[in-house]
Amino acid sequence: MSTLPAPAAVKASKQLSGQTVAITGGAGFIGSTLARRLSDDPTIEVVLFDNLHRDAVTASDLLSRDNVRLVRGDVRDKGALMGALAGAQHIIHMASIAGVDTVMNNPVLTMQVSMLGTMNVLEIAQSLMSAGHDIKRVVDFSTSEVFGRYAFRVTEGDATALGAVGEARWTYAVSKLATEHLCHNYFKQYDMPTVSIRPFNIYGPRQVGTGAIHHFIRKALADEALTVHNDGSQIRSWCYIDDIVDGILLVLTRPEAIGQSFNIGTPRSTVTIHQLANDIIRLSGSSSEVSHVRWDHPDVELRVPDISKARTLLDFNPRVDLQEGLKRTIAWYRQEMNQ
Repeated sequence: MSTLPAPAAVKASKQLSGQTVAITGGAGFIGSTLARRLSDDPTIEVVLFDNLHRDAVTASDLLSRDNVRLVRGDVRDKGALMGALAGAQHIIHMASIAGVDTVMNNPVLTMQVSMLGTMNVLEIAQSLMSAGHDIKRVVDFSTSEVFGRYAFRVTEGDATALGAVGEARWTYAVSKLATEHLCHNYFKQYDMPTVSIRPFNIYGPRQVGTGAIHHFIRKALADEALTVHNDGSQIRSWCYIDDIVDGILLVLTRPEAIGQSFNIGTPRSTVTIHQLANDIIRLSGSSSEVSHVRWDHPDVELRVPDISKARTLLDFNPRVDLQEGLKRTIAWYRQEMNQ
């Protein structure tokens, strides 16, 4: 399978030439991969705003590029954020608290970062527009978790599910759903060119954090047991990092995207967590075993997107199937762990 970006994404990237793109949470997995793609064009200025809690950039060569700049700060600090966003035509707001365990241990911080951070981004964008700055796009990163525990071929228009009040597992989803409403209302009330993206289980090289594939591959390459919650029958659709980067480039440049929300994922790359663990063991040539552990907290049992809207309005077409994406990711981790 080709490693080249999709033609529609290549065209989109060219439309960004000569512009500035600011990414909050830009030092994370998705943000830094997007920055790498954007900065391949030396005329595109990329500003990364991040507190480096999850850091995929400082140990890489990304910051050595002349057109990439890191501003360290917290999205709750409106003054610091203004300094990072002031010269941008495109603002991509990814900063959030991520990871189920982290969210459950820090529910208040999770909501503060999502809600205050997003409000700060939108207020800054509005003030820049009022001052005559050319803001072409404000992209809000939401989450597929807004669909709740059971989501099969869900569309953007399907009802979202709110978890029980007091159950920390759903704190992240509730705060993200609130920011989606906030962004859409800034579009309706102030004509701000906002877009929301709902990513479905992104994976690939350079991932940082506690994602299942990240965890499984590192364990498999060390021939250690892969830990799966309960019986591993939970079902997920997995989207390779290059495909979501294509999707982001398309929402930045397609006028049809403004005022919309989009599911971005790869429905055909759908497996149980148990099967995923065994596929990684097989593809990595590992002698690891799968270890099932009890997990008493609420979990997402089924999550598969319908991406018809993104296909129709954006010409989004995910190209990397799960087996190919896992091979590429395993190869990267193997090289990284052997250094």
